[in-house]
Amino acid sequence: MLRITLVRSSLLILRYVILGFLCIIVISPVMTAFLGSVRTTNEFLSRPFGFPEGAWNFEFYLDILRSNSFWRFMGNSLIITSFTMVLNVVLACMLAFAFSRLRFRGRTFAFNVLSFGLLFPLTVAILPIFIQIRQFGLIDSYWGVILPLVAFGLPQSTIILRSFFIAIPNELEDAAYVDGCTTFGFFRYILLPMARPAITAVAVIQIIGAWNEYFLPILVLNKDVYWPLPLGIMQFQGQFGTDWSRVMAYVTLLIIPAIIFYVFAEKYIVTGLTGGELKG
Repeated sequence: MLRITLVRSSLLILRYVILGFLCIIVISPVMTAFLGSVRTTNEFLSRPFGFPEGAWNFEFYLDILRSNSFWRFMGNSLIITSFTMVLNVVLACMLAFAFSRLRFRGRTFAFNVLSFGLLFPLTVAILPIFIQIRQFGLIDSYWGVILPLVAFGLPQSTIILRSFFIAIPNELEDAAYVDGCTTFGFFRYILLPMARPAITAVAVIQIIGAWNEYFLPILVLNKDVYWPLPLGIMQFQGQFGTDWSRVMAYVTLLIIPAIIFYVFAEKYIVTGLTGGELKG
C-alpha cells in the first residue's frame, strides 16, 4: 500500500512539473512582450528578458491608446472577426445538420471531401486564394479576408457540430415529427438549443483565429484604412529601424482582449470539444 501511495505521489508531482513547464513556455512570450513594453528600446535590445532598471514606463500604452489609428484598426478587427464568426457558425450548423440528420446519396463522400480541408491550412493554398481574390475584385476589401477565413474554418466547425448533432437521440427527432414539427423546425427549435455548448465552442475558436490572423490580411489589404489590429504593428517599422518598445506595447494590447475573452469562454470550449452534457 505504501509503495502504491509513493508511486501515485510521484506521478502527481511529475504531472505538476510538466504542467508548470508547459505554462512557462506559454506565458514566456506574453511576459516578454509586456516587460519589453515598459522599458526603452535600448534596454530591450540589450536585455530582451529582464525587468526595467528604473521606473516602469507606461507612456507607450498611452500614446497608442490616444492614436486614432489604433481605434480604426480595432474597428476593422471587430468587423472581420464578427462577420467571420457569424458566417462560419451559420454555415457549419447547416452543413452539420445535413451530414448528421439527413439521408441523401453521397452524404459520406461529401463529408469526407469536406474533412480533407483539415489537411490543407490556409497558408498552403495562399497563392491560388490570392489569385481568386484578385479576380473577384476583393483586394482591399473586408470580404477578401472574411470569405477565405470562413471557408478554411468550415471543416473543423462542421466536424465539431456534427458529433454533437449525432449524439442527440433519434427518438427525440421522431417525437418532434409526430407532434407536427417540420425538418427546419426540429433544426431551429430543438437541435440548435441542445447543441449550444458546441456552437459556443465553434464561435470562440473562430473569433480567436480571426482576431489573430496576420498572414492573409497583409496580402489582401494594401490600404491601411482596412488594416486589422495585427497589421498595425507595421506602423512602428521605419526605414532605419523599429521601435521595439512600442511594438511590444502594441502586441500586449492586441493580446489582452483575446486572453480576457478566452478566460471567460474557456468552460464553453472544453464542454463543446469534449462532448459535454447536452442542454435544452
